[in-house]
Amino acid sequence: MQGFRQIIACLLALVLAAGALVAPLSAQDRVLPYWAALRFEKVNMRVGPSAEYPVTWVYLRKGLPVKVVRVREGWRLVEDHEGTQGWISASQLDPERGGMVIGTGLAEVRAAPSAGAAVKWRAEPGVIAGMKKCKAGWCEVDIAGRKGFMAAERLWGSQDLPGDA
Repeated sequence: MQGFRQIIACLLALVLAAGALVAPLSAQDRVLPYWAALRFEKVNMRVGPSAEYPVTWVYLRKGLPVKVVRVREGWRLVEDHEGTQGWISASQLDPERGGMVIGTGLAEVRAAPSAGAAVKWRAEPGVIAGMKKCKAGWCEVDIAGRKGFMAAERLWGSQDLPGDA
């Protein structure tokens, strides 16, 4: 009877281990490329998809949008707004879409998705915004709790990508 219990316990452990391996694989089924954002204030970008590879860049901007262009196990090859590519651990990325104000001069944030709508405030290039999917050239943004609409051309991260839901 003791041997039977050990066999059952081993089988149960194998089933649980197999389930743990399948879950991460299903999380990688997202079509590439897609948008993500940095989850923490400090995130390391590496030369390759492992903590064994050297750090090439350290980001100090929580919420900074990145384009995920490749997936390898628990790592993502990402591209930032300047075209720099490198590997970041998937645990360091937030799947929520974000944007960053680009271009020169202040970008107008309007009350509605229209060039004729009232200007609520203006945002400087480099400002990070939470955003939903953009429509007809306008994106609904949330910048530090303030909401409005900004022209998609002024946001890096506004382009629709195949992997975005």
